[in-house]
Amino acid sequence: MSGKQSLIFSQEDIEAQVIAVLENMTADWELEDGGKIDTETRLMEDLAFESIDVVQLVVALEKNFERKGLPFEQLFMREGDYVNELEVKEIVEFLHKNLQ
Repeated sequence: MSGKQSLIFSQEDIEAQVIAVLENMTADWELEDGGKIDTETRLMEDLAFESIDVVQLVVALEKNFERKGLPFEQLFMREGDYVNELEVKEIVEFLHKNLQ
């Protein structure tokens, strides 16, 4: 059997990796709370994300998990409108569902 083997990630693995990606992205940002990131952290409110940061996050997550073309529009759009806010746990749940 040939081809690339699909990796299986636990929810805990995904959570740790998403937080690590976000910590790397925001390492030199001046954030309140010292930039502490957990599953309750909000991208826009707590990390001051702007639209370009969301694009960079998508690219970083696809690279980190070695998956291109994940349906991020399902995460960032609801009923045809862009969401105003996302928590880390929502990203983790989305990735857990779509990386399997």
